[in-house]
Amino acid sequence: MPILFRGAAALALALSVSVAAGLAPAPFAPVAQAQAGARNIAAEQFVQVQSQRALDILSQHNGDRATEKRLFRTFVDQIADVPRITNFVLGKYARSITPAQRDAFAAVFRKYAANVYESRLSDYHGETMKVTGSVARTPTDIIVSSQVSGGKLDKPLAVSWRVLGEGGGWRVVDVQVAGVWLAITEQQDFVSTIDNAGGNVDVLIGQLQRQVAKDEQAG
Repeated sequence: MPILFRGAAALALALSVSVAAGLAPAPFAPVAQAQAGARNIAAEQFVQVQSQRALDILSQHNGDRATEKRLFRTFVDQIADVPRITNFVLGKYARSITPAQRDAFAAVFRKYAANVYESRLSDYHGETMKVTGSVARTPTDIIVSSQVSGGKLDKPLAVSWRVLGEGGGWRVVDVQVAGVWLAITEQQDFVSTIDNAGGNVDVLIGQLQRQVAKDEQAG
């Protein structure tokens, strides 16, 4: 199963792989080509402020991986709509899995994703992120554009954030790095795995469990 997070800045990686256990609401719609719309300053400020929080964690605890991991897990749960993402990456199978399978998938996917972004925290070398604009797909569905630069990046890296406004706040639901929407790509990988197993979601759950066990042994 490919890991689609190689080669991007640690900030974008950590914020893009967010998942959580528990029952999930209906999945969000895939990103279509955004139509020109008004900027949403509140969504832009949310992304800028939260990215600075991420940078503060990385810079203030540089080298203290245990502290970084703990703080990042809490941070990701706070800024991302993790139940919605968990549901989304199952694609069409989110409608047909049993409650027991949903619980098992959510638990192992959370560990799998945490292992992925935690393994990339050491990629941070002083990068900074600046919001450059936004496009409102709807008043509560915003694509925020940004650039990650500095550190060991040869040139600025374009990163777009899809954020949804619900309940008086904003939550990240997907991140585009180098032209690739990460949650959408993850969904494609997972659905393909289940399709190849004849629709058996347990096969995907088993693969993730084995990967998590391998990561924990290596760590």
